[in-house]
Amino acid sequence: MADLRLIYVDDSGAENTGWIVFGWLDCTHEAWRVCLRDLLEMRKELYRAHGVPVSEELHTTKYVSGRTRIAPHAPANTNWKDLGRAVAARCLETLRDCSHISTGAAYRHTEARGKAYAQEKAATYTALVQRWDRNLAGRSEVGLVNMDGDGTDPTYFAAHRALTLNTRHLIEDPFFHDSRRSQLIQMADLVAWTTYAHLNKHAGNQFAHTWYEDYLLSSDANGGPFEI
Repeated sequence: MADLRLIYVDDSGAENTGWIVFGWLDCTHEAWRVCLRDLLEMRKELYRAHGVPVSEELHTTKYVSGRTRIAPHAPANTNWKDLGRAVAARCLETLRDCSHISTGAAYRHTEARGKAYAQEKAATYTALVQRWDRNLAGRSEVGLVNMDGDGTDPTYFAAHRALTLNTRHLIEDPFFHDSRRSQLIQMADLVAWTTYAHLNKHAGNQFAHTWYEDYLLSSDANGGPFEI
């Protein structure tokens, strides 16, 4: 019986910069409990150290910029940027140190804007799905893709259904989750954002310029973000 691999993916990038980024983490179904336990223990630690509730959604773009007060009962003089970045670094350490988790990232840079940018994003995801499927076949595994969202974007379904049924190793359409209720999706969001900060370096994200090398490179099965 083929091993089942669980893939948790989210996107980053921005139309105005032309970057399209998908970041993910994955584990086998047998290791899933261990991976989730490590993340929950880390979340309990964040609550004890900083007052960040385990149920609080960690949406990277918001909390690393200090726009989200992720610790409801923190002192009035809390520096929310410093807290958010400390939390992100601790999450990344957990991903790095969990031996059962692999990470990855794929990107495309385009001059397209508007509808053409959306088409480029859909094409990027389609190419990524095809690569995942080939890799799973090479390892004699099957996989399930999990992502943030409500399933209203048809391009994600189309990418999966374009695979040849008789030979495909990605099972079904992607499974969509409310990120507020999924620790693993929140970590995929962090992987995607960290990759984007690594690729699109500017003064506003200087604090994160080395995060990919410091925390994710060692667990990246591809040796770093790849263009697709």
